[in-house]
Amino acid sequence: MRFTKMEGLGNDYVYINAFEEQVDDPARLAVEMSRYHFGCGSDGLILIRPGVVADFCMEMYNSDGSRSEMCGNGIRCVAKYVHDRGLTDRTDFTIESGGQVKIMHLNLNPDGTTHSVCVDMGTPELDGAKIPSLAKGNPVTGCQLQANGRRYVFTLVSMGNPHAVAFVDNPDTAPVTVDGPVLERDPLFPNRANIEFVQVLNRRHARMRVWERGTGETMACGTGACAVLVACVLNGLCDREADIDLPGGTLHIEWRPSDGHVYMTGPARFVYDGVWLK
Repeated sequence: MRFTKMEGLGNDYVYINAFEEQVDDPARLAVEMSRYHFGCGSDGLILIRPGVVADFCMEMYNSDGSRSEMCGNGIRCVAKYVHDRGLTDRTDFTIESGGQVKIMHLNLNPDGTTHSVCVDMGTPELDGAKIPSLAKGNPVTGCQLQANGRRYVFTLVSMGNPHAVAFVDNPDTAPVTVDGPVLERDPLFPNRANIEFVQVLNRRHARMRVWERGTGETMACGTGACAVLVACVLNGLCDREADIDLPGGTLHIEWRPSDGHVYMTGPARFVYDGVWLK
């Protein structure tokens, strides 16, 4: 079975063109292919399928085999794949993921390949129950949780998947890998949650690390960066347009007042093509 390894700011997935390849048990395959040393090593598996309500469909699995509704870095890579591999010649099209349709706009290199992708991520969900969580409020900006004796104050945001954003003094020294897995599975989150640890540098610049549910700490999280900007705006800490630094690089995020949508712009890159023999 042919596959392609791609990454967006180091958030790496195995991509399979399901127009051509048959995958019978994607959850099991995600676990096997994502393993380091015994597999390809990745944050998960993404299938590229024909769209039903959009031009294309992205079907995403975390490295533990669990399904995820959305991945911002992943959807940019899907956009690059379908354009640069000839599945479409358009630079504006739609991709469905987790029942939601996202609009892509591709920025091209002089040779016609994709340099970066701007994704209309839609309207953030701020209602506590719909994120989903057991927290009441719309928005939820003062949610207190504890992990290993440390207390955090979270702002809850869904960008098609649930996020909990905490502001810290320094993400580099935050106990992401220790407290992240505890907070991810807090009873407050019925479907678990992605946990962001954020430092605001100024009104147009923030830094973050993220613990992603079902995967662990990753180099970047596109939906997480979107949730971070929304949380910063809700708490009066940032303007509605800012650069968000992640360990793998920088995403430009804008929460436009004109339509209430969040727009994410960032790179996508091919790493290698391969054939899976197992």
